[in-house]
Amino acid sequence: MSHIDDASTLPVSWWKSTASGAVSDCVEFGIVDERVVAVRDSKNPTGPALLLSFGQVHGLVAAVRDGRFE
Repeated sequence: MSHIDDASTLPVSWWKSTASGAVSDCVEFGIVDERVVAVRDSKNPTGPALLLSFGQVHGLVAAVRDGRFE
């Protein structure tokens, strides 16, 4: 896992879940290339982003769904 300091510099289209709240309290995802996905805080679009593999994103989403972060 790595990161970038300013997520707004990535040439990606960001999206978030349709289940996200209207208060911008969510994370956004952007596909960087065929192996890397960027993840950022929607409240801070010029802040840092994590750069994860598709497998790491899958594991993160599964852990959230399983309630492992509550």
